[in-house]
Amino acid sequence: MPGWPAPTAEQQPPGPGAPRGPVVTGVAHFTPAAPPTPDYVGSRPPTYAPEPTALPAADPEELGDLVADTVLEGARYGACTLRAVSLRGDSARYRGEARRDALLVARFGAGEQALVLVAMATGARAAPGAHRAAAEACRWIGQAVGRSHERLVEDLRADRRGDLKSGLNRLTDRTLGKLRAASGEPTASLRCLLLPADPDCRTRVFFGAGEGGLFRLRDGEWRSLEPAVPAAPAAPRDGTPDGDRLTMDLGIPVPPSPYEPAEPPQTPFRFRAALARPGDVLMMCTSGLADPLRGEASLRAFLGRRWSRAAAPGLAGFLADTQTRVKGYADDRTAAAVWEA
Repeated sequence: MPGWPAPTAEQQPPGPGAPRGPVVTGVAHFTPAAPPTPDYVGSRPPTYAPEPTALPAADPEELGDLVADTVLEGARYGACTLRAVSLRGDSARYRGEARRDALLVARFGAGEQALVLVAMATGARAAPGAHRAAAEACRWIGQAVGRSHERLVEDLRADRRGDLKSGLNRLTDRTLGKLRAASGEPTASLRCLLLPADPDCRTRVFFGAGEGGLFRLRDGEWRSLEPAVPAAPAAPRDGTPDGDRLTMDLGIPVPPSPYEPAEPPQTPFRFRAALARPGDVLMMCTSGLADPLRGEASLRAFLGRRWSRAAAPGLAGFLADTQTRVKGYADDRTAAAVWEA
């Protein structure tokens, strides 16, 4: 036919005595692609654009203080595969504000004695330099865990949960205490995950203070593992309804002394040790992802379908999944998920 190329040698008709049958060369095999990640779930699109718009203002003398829009991390140790991400929320991207979430992923030790720490923090919205407070919280808890990692690995292997809880409580208090000392009030929440590299140790430990979420995906169903926080003890009723104290002898109201300032409220410590099963997915996240996951059933269903597969997604796939948006939720998102083999 005019305009068509001449047949190649492989396409020529067989000559006399040549074996009959098709000669197939260069066949391409196509694997159906996974369905693309939607831009959002829910009944309506979010208010803000899906991609970054404005950059935070920069000081030429403090360029080291800049925070990247998105950070990705991944690793595989022992029986688990880790994926972690921290990304700027839609609101901060639109307003040109810095990401207030911080993420630290670090390995201490080597071989089966190694310990992986995932730390994430969120700076208080109204606090000046919130991104710095979050970064410092992650760095300080990382230093404390790194110095104690050998003992922590021993306690994990022996499943000494009481020792782990008391020791990690002290490390958390010291870290957040440094932040309170600088500002006089809590300036960041902190959430951490300890993953032993020993494949025979299936204990996963969460600890920290502040809001966020801890979830487990098992058999396609999400369950919250967020530790309950004990209620604060009731204040003693030794004064008037207005809070004035009474003298012991005369019952005369006395205003609080200016020399006895109230202690800033302590953020309750949270701790959970869980035994992982093959096929589990454990996810720790800040409020930016925990809130829409609790509040939007379609997001739970979508991530449940995507992450119930046998293999963990790649870094790009994990990023695409975690940035699936929901109208009404525009804060920074930081998440770490662990797939158990």
